[in-house]
Amino acid sequence: MTQDTPVYSGKAKSLYPTGRAGELLVRFRDDITAFDGVKKDVLTRKGSYNAQVSARLFTLLEEHQIRTHFIRLIDECSMLVRELEMVPLEVIVRNIAAGSMVRNYPIEEGTPLDPPVIVIDYKDDARHDPMLNDDIILALKIVTAEELSLIKEIALKTNIVLSRFFAERGITLVDFKIEFGRDNGTMVIGDEISMDSMRLWDAGSGASLDKDVYRFDKGDVLEVYRQVTERSLDRGEKT
Repeated sequence: MTQDTPVYSGKAKSLYPTGRAGELLVRFRDDITAFDGVKKDVLTRKGSYNAQVSARLFTLLEEHQIRTHFIRLIDECSMLVRELEMVPLEVIVRNIAAGSMVRNYPIEEGTPLDPPVIVIDYKDDARHDPMLNDDIILALKIVTAEELSLIKEIALKTNIVLSRFFAERGITLVDFKIEFGRDNGTMVIGDEISMDSMRLWDAGSGASLDKDVYRFDKGDVLEVYRQVTERSLDRGEKT
């Protein structure tokens, strides 16, 4: 199905042509990075866990009429997707104050955010993904005003769907990052939705169930990823 040379390789995923127009194969690698790639390792099966969770969550969103680039899972580490014209924005939805929000603003970690806070960053590693406001987004002509409104609407709807999904599995969705692209002019969710792009806390213990375990040496990140995968696929116990 694929050629050997990727058309793009990021920090933890590679994209390959399939020979069919408008389709790509995404392979989730076992690489894990933090702090703009300063910290990095290779963890066996990490790519598999992220691929399986992303596939489950993309399928969930499609079931709720939220369009994504996902077509189907090919194997434990690879998925077939529609090729998108990606938009260089990272859209973060925050339900609870944590991470950079706590570091940059006078708010305590764990503070509930009602309504949820949407933060949009410019996707550019060289500039360390600076935060944008609506005026800057429109001035840079990244998206139109109508597309920006739609992006926010989809992000909040996604938040409702994912929050309920994880709550049913004993997990609190603290925040998450999604990316968007145009599919024949229609704005849809692309990239991935995995433990690399979400902040998850166990609803009972409050323990981190995401890449923060790796970032801050909180324990065995691979075991945490395995647990989230098992619970997301309804193979693990709810707590």
